[in-house]
Amino acid sequence: MKAPGSVNRHLQVAWHLIPGSGYVCRPISSGLRLRTGSEVLATKGREPGVEPWAERRVCMRGTLQILKALADPTRLRLLSLVHREELSVQELQEITRLGQSRISTHLGQLSAVNLVRARREGRRSFYRAVPQTDAETATLIKSALTGAEELPQAGDDRVNLERILQRRRDQAQTSFHHVAGRFGRVYGPGRSWQALGQFLLRIVPPLVVADLGSGEGLISELLARRCRKVIAVDNSRRMVAYGQARARRMGLKNLEFRLGDLQDPPLAEASVDVVLLSQALHHAEDPPRALLNGWRILKPGGQLWILDLLAHGFEPARELYGDRWLGFTEGQLQRWLEEAGFQQVEVSVVAREEVPPHFQTVLAGGVKPGPSRSRQRSIRRRAIGDDMNA
Repeated sequence: MKAPGSVNRHLQVAWHLIPGSGYVCRPISSGLRLRTGSEVLATKGREPGVEPWAERRVCMRGTLQILKALADPTRLRLLSLVHREELSVQELQEITRLGQSRISTHLGQLSAVNLVRARREGRRSFYRAVPQTDAETATLIKSALTGAEELPQAGDDRVNLERILQRRRDQAQTSFHHVAGRFGRVYGPGRSWQALGQFLLRIVPPLVVADLGSGEGLISELLARRCRKVIAVDNSRRMVAYGQARARRMGLKNLEFRLGDLQDPPLAEASVDVVLLSQALHHAEDPPRALLNGWRILKPGGQLWILDLLAHGFEPARELYGDRWLGFTEGQLQRWLEEAGFQQVEVSVVAREEVPPHFQTVLAGGVKPGPSRSRQRSIRRRAIGDDMNA
């Protein structure tokens, strides 16, 4: 049966269902108003002259709109995140590494079908999933969220979300980043990163430090002025020879250079207090193995710190600088550190270059706890590649 011409015309321009809200939008040109679900039930769900098939068509169109919104992997990914926690666009950027305009566009599409809702707080908007009161819609969303766990980015998203939430909890860290971001931008007599670095070096306790992938040993040289001992490891004979000669000229008897691979450094187990990997990990063939061996040579309570590039797309870096990896995501570093056995893991972007290709620097680190003997044996086997089973 064909619909009456007037009703059909109205359906083309003004009929839709707002999922989960209990409101049905009636044909506006008929002078009818927005009615609640209870009002619809009171009139048996239809306006005078509107056939039942028209109500069913409204519901069908609403369901199709939701299905269309959930069909895009990026929107599904964003819905999964805001279902777990209320998040700002900036936080969603940090978690997903997607552009702001792309995220805003997809959130707008999810908002249009009432799947997410925005809340203003100052200049920022926070988004969260809308609880669905309609049983069919709720079942549909539940299935979609289950499917979101199968997306290839799901693991990194979970790790990055936890990192964002931890940063919220740690107000002191947030305050530090705010101050660090402003340091040097506003002139102040005597304020400089060089002066601050020299100051911080003076308060470093007398530790034993391993600088893995040290190159010519600039950082090792600075640390040796205060630390009990610094062991610089590099796989280039020329770099090691240069560093040794320079250390002798500078009179740094506590600075030792060793030839070796940062993935399997020539240091004894539990022999150092701090392991540093400064712009070195992206040269490693197997970064997780390097972190496992960093864990091996650390004393219980020792710390490992990574300073490296955030993941980027500058392919010429492979030839220009010999990089094996084009940086790392925060999620990768967080996961590798945790899998190696580190606790109190921290990952944050600490610098961004102003000129193209706008490299960003990420700082990541963790603490080695006092493991059980079985844990020590397990890590040792993994670090040496489990040669007994080879």
